[in-house]
Amino acid sequence: MKSKASAPGKVILFGEHFVVYGVKAILCAIDKRITVIAEKTKERKISVKSNIGRLELEKNTPLSEINSPLKPFYYLANKIIRNHETGIKIIVESNIPSGVGLGSSSACCVAGAAAISRLFADTTREQILKLAIEAEKTIFQNTSGADCTVCTYGGIMEYDKKNGFTKIESQPNFHLVIANSNIEHSTETVVAEVKKFKEKNEVEFSTLCKSESELIEGVLKALKENNIKEIGNKVIQNQQYLEKIGISNNKLRDMIKIGKNGSFGAKITGAGGGGCIFALTDKLNLDNTVKQFKDNNYDCFSVRIDFKGLDTF
Repeated sequence: MKSKASAPGKVILFGEHFVVYGVKAILCAIDKRITVIAEKTKERKISVKSNIGRLELEKNTPLSEINSPLKPFYYLANKIIRNHETGIKIIVESNIPSGVGLGSSSACCVAGAAAISRLFADTTREQILKLAIEAEKTIFQNTSGADCTVCTYGGIMEYDKKNGFTKIESQPNFHLVIANSNIEHSTETVVAEVKKFKEKNEVEFSTLCKSESELIEGVLKALKENNIKEIGNKVIQNQQYLEKIGISNNKLRDMIKIGKNGSFGAKITGAGGGGCIFALTDKLNLDNTVKQFKDNNYDCFSVRIDFKGLDTF
């Protein structure tokens, strides 16, 4: 018996870093996906095969002994089959670049939780999300769960630490061109640097948080009105705040400058220090924006918002 599930990646549109300090963030699912196929096996082992490696272990191996990015799959499989006389074979297929802030790990956890659990029970999205967040905590202990949530439900969501997740019902028709700096970065390191900036510049940081909160409210209004030009203005404004807290560098600035040439606005998405930026476009300026990046030898691709979220079949 086989079970198959897929989940989309994600982009943080607004609010990265500031969300840690109580400001709302706006995230959206994107139409790049992780697909997970799970199958029961007679051999009582858990095996995982993906484009980033393989893992094969006996059941009930302590998590502390596993040093692999595939650890969340092992956690899920081991938890779900603990009371079953079976093994699990898992195959992971991805078209989301890993390690660049586009939610590949969250999408893996969501699709993995769905594919594995549905071999044994008709689990709900809510149950799958709970499992996915547990699995993600095996590699990102302090995860908020926001990424797994948007990968599960799709569309656009607002998130803050106090109120959690709220689905935004607007369905704007913009495109995003995502360009990869190919600079490796550590989210934990960048978050720690932002914390240092805050502690040295309390008044300035407090002002930036207030400005970001006001910006987010303006974005929510523009999303309802499908006002892409105004959303683009907010993208540019948000990037200025990210520059002030020190998460940019010369290469990212160069990419943003290129992105702004043909689009409505461009900014860092995610932790910064490396990873990706996005440029906001519509159908008319999409191809030209892609060409601008490719002419300057940057890896890039276009995405749209994924409104479906988790899919099982």
